[in-house]
Amino acid sequence: MNEGRLYYVMGPSGAGKDSVLGWVREHGIPHGVLCAHRYITRPAHAGGENHVALSDAEFQSRTHRGLFALTWQAHGLHYGIGREIEHWMGRGADVLVNGSRDAYTLACERFPAMQPVLITANRDVIAARLTARGRETTADIAARLARCDAYQAPLGAWVIHNNGSVAEAGATLLEAIYKSGAVAERDGNAKNKSGSRPC
Repeated sequence: MNEGRLYYVMGPSGAGKDSVLGWVREHGIPHGVLCAHRYITRPAHAGGENHVALSDAEFQSRTHRGLFALTWQAHGLHYGIGREIEHWMGRGADVLVNGSRDAYTLACERFPAMQPVLITANRDVIAARLTARGRETTADIAARLARCDAYQAPLGAWVIHNNGSVAEAGATLLEAIYKSGAVAERDGNAKNKSGSRPC
């Protein structure tokens, strides 16, 4: 059985990364591709992505026992990707993870064959989204925009612009996964063995 591939999705605040991944999860995950939930020390009802909420003590306990493939900190919270993704890839599944730009170097060390994906948007679109959600001050928004301006996409990253509808960006991501050949190759192998495409 072929090893699955990791797709490491990242992007600046306001680019709509969580929304795009949410759309992909609901509207067209191709056969053989799984979306990993993040473990976060944030209440489940806090809004945003569908994550697994942990207390600080629970997070540290899991970290101590080596149950995370990746961990990082941001905005006073702990984030983790569970080691279950290693099992999924070992069973031939491709995996989408909601990553962080700050944890990208660590992710590369842990999964050197992964495919980076940067979801971004035009500066004015990001500024409008940050203003609309009302969680940051004007100074916070300016700092986020400056960080976005200075950021350079990693070499070989797929860059997806989410300036229009979430559906457009989500469909672009799915198309890129299909064109990468990993899913198509496994589907083709299954077809050769069974005579029909898996559903």
